[in-house]
Amino acid sequence: MSGRTPSAPRCAALVGPYLSGKTTLLESILFACGATHRKGSIKEGNTVGDASDEARARNMSTEISAASGEYLGEQWYFLDCPGSVEFGQDTYSALMVADVAIVVCEPEVSRALTLAPLFHFLDTHEIPHMVFINKMDHSNDRVGELLEAMQSVSERPLALRHVPIREGDDITGYVDLVSERAYEYKPGEKSSLIELPDTVKDRNEEARQELLETLADFDDTLLEQLLEDVVPPKDDIYEYLTRELQSDRVVPVFLGAAEMDNGVRRLMKALRHEAPPPEATLERLGGADGNPLLQVFKTYHLPHTGKLSVARVWRGEVRDGDSFGEHRVSGLSQIMGHTLNKIDRAGLGDVVGLGRLEDIHTGDVLTESGVAAESLAWFDPIPPVYSMAIAAEKREDEVKLSTGIARIIEEDPSVSVEQNDDTHELVLWGQGDIHLQVTGEKLRNRYNVGVTTARPRVPYKETIRKTIQQHARHKKQSGGHGEFGDVHLEIKPMPRGQGFEFVDKISGGVVPRQYIPAVEHGVKEYMSEGPLGFPVIDLSVTLYDGQHHAVDSSDMAFRRAGILAMKDALPHCNPVLLEPVASVTISVPNEYTGQAQSVISKRRGQILGFDTKDGWQGWDEVQAHMPQSELHDLIVDLRSLTLGVGTFEWSFDHLAELTGRDADIIVSERKEAAQ
Repeated sequence: MSGRTPSAPRCAALVGPYLSGKTTLLESILFACGATHRKGSIKEGNTVGDASDEARARNMSTEISAASGEYLGEQWYFLDCPGSVEFGQDTYSALMVADVAIVVCEPEVSRALTLAPLFHFLDTHEIPHMVFINKMDHSNDRVGELLEAMQSVSERPLALRHVPIREGDDITGYVDLVSERAYEYKPGEKSSLIELPDTVKDRNEEARQELLETLADFDDTLLEQLLEDVVPPKDDIYEYLTRELQSDRVVPVFLGAAEMDNGVRRLMKALRHEAPPPEATLERLGGADGNPLLQVFKTYHLPHTGKLSVARVWRGEVRDGDSFGEHRVSGLSQIMGHTLNKIDRAGLGDVVGLGRLEDIHTGDVLTESGVAAESLAWFDPIPPVYSMAIAAEKREDEVKLSTGIARIIEEDPSVSVEQNDDTHELVLWGQGDIHLQVTGEKLRNRYNVGVTTARPRVPYKETIRKTIQQHARHKKQSGGHGEFGDVHLEIKPMPRGQGFEFVDKISGGVVPRQYIPAVEHGVKEYMSEGPLGFPVIDLSVTLYDGQHHAVDSSDMAFRRAGILAMKDALPHCNPVLLEPVASVTISVPNEYTGQAQSVISKRRGQILGFDTKDGWQGWDEVQAHMPQSELHDLIVDLRSLTLGVGTFEWSFDHLAELTGRDADIIVSERKEAAQ
């Protein structure tokens, strides 16, 4: 195996839950590759990954960090991805272009569930992946129990690649299940070969048999050998492992402790021999031979540098100054955290930064003729689940705010923004409170725009439940021409969802035709804020009588008469508050379905039913109607309940009457805010 032909540069994405140790593992990998001379520390804030101000302020990854190194003569690119579910968009973007994923997790049975969304994405997109159980030096759970717990959330079979050697409570080394060699850990160095301890011989034989049986499920020859008690050659086992990993049918599991460098070089050797080449990844993504040149998977807007498009090269060679149709590269660089190292060219498999491709977006595939009409496989942005109303601290910064938000959305498509016409607020949508906090910090740090945030207002409406006839006269005399408009209106409720209608029943010219539109305009103007303080909907207004003055009548006079009639009438029409009700689908592991239903009930929701979630083993979807006012922090409850994996989607369904104390509080708060 040592005489193998070097592969084109390959790319591995480091993914896993928050606090699993991905950035620390990246530091150990880069140190093992000789790409760094000293391992960085998250506490000291000097790691290659997590180099942004926002990441270091929180000691957590908030975006992809790219790095590279050479291991045993082969070039590797590593994408350190955020662990928090709130920054999952970047994680999924990195996975789409990676040849292999390294799923980093903690050795805790109770936290295996946190891997479920990640495993599902990997399995759905058939991305080859390994598991690295980190922090084994602090483990209290047995490896067998860990594998059992993780297997419950993985569609692919997990295959343990080595067993730990324990001395008391400490893990001092491991036994490779293929070579059956034992190694002792040496912090910062290669592990040393030792004699196989008697204490692990039985466990080694048992675990090795389990590994072979897992592989035999996909190979008849190996199955026959096992049935006949024939020991398969070690080289054959390595070939089976390589084939099943590259075809995403088996998930190898490795053990280690990145902070101590334990197991890191063993992981790198497995990557070197078993990870698929970029040509295989391109085929998996649906790329035709000779078609795609490179694909952008991340966009940055950097101070003093401008726009940087990070891309994976799938074919050919890219040089600084090359053009893709109308798009010309201005600067080609290799990325090491936040350090950009200029290069002249890049080829198959390389991960590069492309400067100033202003009209190129994340996910775009570039060819010599420009953006390809048919993209490689990609995924839709993650639906938003949390929102905040946002405004510039200084009015003169509103244009800068719009520009900054547009650039952040380009960097992170899971952020979106809307101008709410009902509440007149600019509403920023994202994946959670921290996600939007980081967005606000980016606006301040990178675009020099201070912002204020607040909980978005709920777009309540109001309507009436009683019909009334109302006479109103607007008359004013102040020298010269006066103002005169006189109207008789019939105002009556309409069925929910019918909107507004204005009916003209004037006869005999008592209100001249040219003034009737002004009456309607006045009616609509008042309806923007009714007696309860909210927009009025679902009513019919009929103009059936009135008077005019040959000299003093005007559009303005009749508009004011219309306003006055509505203002006098609606408080006597039994006005009622309407709250928006959403159709909500909550997704949770089925062990939490009952608790999710309790959350719905506590938030004034109506449970419509639940069923298994399509394509998700062991998950349920609960359908409900819930007041929109109860959705703001629903994601917080769901994540707290489910170790961070629960989520929901919603859409507006209908308006429902709200009465009693809840309605009184809302109306009172509205009046206070208007003062």
